[in-house]
Formats: sequence, C-alpha cells, structure tokens
Amino acid sequence: MSHFEGTARYYRTFRPGIPAEAVSLLTQTVSGVASPVLLDLGSGTGQVPLALHETFAEFDVVEADGGMISEAEAALAAAVPGKTVRLHHVRAEDFTPPSDQWTADLVTICRAFHWMDQGKVLAMLDGCTAPTGTVAVMGDGSLWTARTAWTDALRALIQTYLGSERRAGQSTYNAHDRPYAEILSESAFRHVEEHRYEVRRQWSPQNVLGYLGSTSFASRPLFGDSWEEFEGRALALLGAHAEDGQLIENAVFTILLGRR
Repeated sequence: MSHFEGTARYYRTFRPGIPAEAVSLLTQTVSGVASPVLLDLGSGTGQVPLALHETFAEFDVVEADGGMISEAEAALAAAVPGKTVRLHHVRAEDFTPPSDQWTADLVTICRAFHWMDQGKVLAMLDGCTAPTGTVAVMGDGSLWTARTAWTDALRALIQTYLGSERRAGQSTYNAHDRPYAEILSESAFRHVEEHRYEVRRQWSPQNVLGYLGSTSFASRPLFGDSWEEFEGRALALLGAHAEDGQLIENAVFTILLGRR
C-alpha cells in the first residue's frame, strides 16, 4: 500500500513547487543537448516535469501511487502537447528503460529519495543515464521538520491524535541518517555539487490544512473519525499564530548534482 494513498488531489493543489532558481540550474545541466530526456523518479503529481516542460523533449515519469500518476498524466497532457511523455506506474527501484538505446540526460528525485532503496536506485541509474548525464537529488524538508513556533505547535497537535512518532501512512517513518551527498559520492555519480536556495513561503491556515492532506504523516484518512475535530483545533491554533492571516515558513531548497 502506498504511504500516500488518498492524498493525490491535495498533493497537486497544495504542495509547494520548486523555486525558479532551481528550474534555471536544472535547465543548465542539459545546455547544448539536442532533444534532452528527463527521468523523474518518485514524481508525485509531476511537479518537476511540469516546471521543466519547456526544456525537455521527452519525459519519463515514475511514480508508484496510482492516484498521483493519474494526476501527473492529466497535468502533463495539458502542459506538453506534442511531446513524448511515458508514464511508469512502478517504484523507482523497479523502473526499466523503455528501450535498450534509451538514456536519460537528467534524472530528478525531488522530496522522494528518503523513500527509496538509494543504493539500488543509483546502481540502476548508472546503466541508463547518458555519459554526461546528471542526477539531481533535491528537497526542502516539510512542515513536520520546519522549526517555527507555529509548525512546532501544529506538530504537537498532530502528535496528540496520531502518536509521538512520525507517521508514514499506516506505518511509522524510518528516517535516513546519512547525508545524501555522501551516498551520491559512493555511487557512479561521485562528483557532487551542492546548491542551496533560501525560500520564504506564506501560508494561510486553510492552505496548511490542504497541505497536511497531501502528506504521509497527517493525511485525512489517518485521523479517521477525528479529522473534523482535529481540523477545527488546527485552524484555531494556526489562526492564533497568523499575522494578517498569514503564516511564514523560511525554508532552504537544496539540490545535489551528481555526475560521473
């Protein structure tokens, strides 16, 4: 069962996109490549392909959750008419190239590397990434890991309903404690660059609740019959912390570029 079962419609609407600086950096990785191919692993609802739709000629979208990949299919059909989009409803570890000659010029893994068997995925990518290709591992944490007065209070409220351990759907989240740069450096993509971009986001209390619906740690089904009660308490809590109706999140979006 997917950790994100039932979250797709919230994911597409409420998940933050990737910063413009990140789009520019990723675009530069295929500068001079004719008809570049993007492979996006753990794609969710297709945020990364959508952000890069003007740059790439072909898109291979890999996502294990059925609801997510349906959302990605609909969004990409509208955004990239006439371009090649291949959807792979599998885990990243189980991806197989569409042909023996196929290679990716850029591989992106956004907010999803922690869910994967990282060594297995990187070994697979060694066999299907262009010789000059790049693997980009990127993300910016979540409202669970953010440290502000309002996110701390919200996390504590969630824990009163779902327990002290972070949830991952119906199971408990198992954190990875090794730096991703270290993991990349032990793979074929051992030449690693790190790029960090500061991001300031404004949330309304209602948008925070929509975002929670997109997560594995606080999606609506996890609360069962308690969701409405939780929603009321969460909106009151967030409203008390908001200034002029807004809640501020200061995040850092990190991109690791790995090359051979």
